Amino acid sequence: MSEHPVIGAPVLVGDPGDRPPMSLGGRPRRGEQLAMALLALAGAVTVLTTVGIVAVLFFDAASFFREPVVSLWAFVTGTEWRPFGNPESDAFRIGVLPLLNGTLLVTGIAMLIAIPLGLASAMYLSEYAPRRVRAVLKPALELLAGVPTVVLGWFAVDFMTPVLRGAFGDERVAIFNAASAGIVMGIMIVPTIASLSEDAMSAVPSGLREAAYGLGSTRRRVVLSVVFPAALSGVVAAIILGIGRAIGETMIVAIAAGGMPQMTANPFEQVQTMTAYIVQAVRGEAGPGSLTYESIFAVGALLFLMTFALNLAAQRFVRRYREAY
Repeated sequence: MSEHPVIGAPVLVGDPGDRPPMSLGGRPRRGEQLAMALLALAGAVTVLTTVGIVAVLFFDAASFFREPVVSLWAFVTGTEWRPFGNPESDAFRIGVLPLLNGTLLVTGIAMLIAIPLGLASAMYLSEYAPRRVRAVLKPALELLAGVPTVVLGWFAVDFMTPVLRGAFGDERVAIFNAASAGIVMGIMIVPTIASLSEDAMSAVPSGLREAAYGLGSTRRRVVLSVVFPAALSGVVAAIILGIGRAIGETMIVAIAAGGMPQMTANPFEQVQTMTAYIVQAVRGEAGPGSLTYESIFAVGALLFLMTFALNLAAQRFVRRYREAY
């Protein structure tokens, strides 16, 4: 107990969260107890649902690798992906590297578009745009994130691919290619990176800016040398979130990138990503229990591990370089 500094009334010292909600009689209120129980139940359901999804995913993926014709080493190192037909034939191949190649190629193209545009938009909104302009531009930018990805996929096929073929030649650019899918995917990710990065930059204390201006720094130097480094952890978190969304994107790559798994670094060729394969296999005639059906879960488990590792790396980076003001 201590006395209030103004009115001299005794107050409790300690963390309010350590004490249960009390009624006037000193007993916890039943309504608040019920609300806390419901919130705890909601949290438990969320955690259990996530655990259930992961358990089912890896259980079915393990059943794929228990097949005698399937080898984990061949799965992670093979350069041919043909999990269809008779598993005993020579045409049956389960090397996932072509799908991984297509995923990384499209994601790389998308991030080459999204990172510069997203960071430039965030810098403008945070440091250059007047308040009225920011109030209009930021909601308008975030509206782009609400466009259905199937619409963006058809936009890539009907607009971006003809533009690329007109610029580089019909013989060099396939109708379905990684470049058009990656460019449109990058445009889709711009609002995510821009919005989160702008929030991180706006959270930088104004005192740092004023100190830099007091030393005679220009606005450009303040933005690049003071604000951006101070908001680096938030900016990196935004970029990692954008990469995760690009890796997990489905409809744009399923429509615009094609369905030919191959090892290539040419962005104008047709590729197939892991998510696009899952869509293709689900739409096919693979019945439950078949190797083709079980390969969906193997690819999904690899996709989960990639995004999980990416999130772990992002959390470690943010915790290490987070600035406290």
